[in-house]
Amino acid sequence: MFFVYILANSTNTVIYIGVTNNLQRRIYEHKFELFEGFTKKYHIHKLVYYETYANINDAIMREKKLKGLLRKKKDELIGSTNPNWEDLSLRLFPDIFR
Repeated sequence: MFFVYILANSTNTVIYIGVTNNLQRRIYEHKFELFEGFTKKYHIHKLVYYETYANINDAIMREKKLKGLLRKKKDELIGSTNPNWEDLSLRLFPDIFR
């Protein structure tokens, strides 16, 4: 299973799009800023959207497509399933992220 995901900072002004084969591990890495980079610099910790794929190539293609969208379209996509931009990781992994 592969995941394309979108993270946001606390004010939803900065977003990040990524792909992973382990969503729980990857969100943990982002939340606890385990690696240097964009998400650590801008404190992007909140999982606001994700999709699942059986094939890594499909997931990578979708990630590239999402990255190419205008910010308005990304916001609309997130809002279509998560209108309040809640941190979905709190529901998906309640034992880890409380």
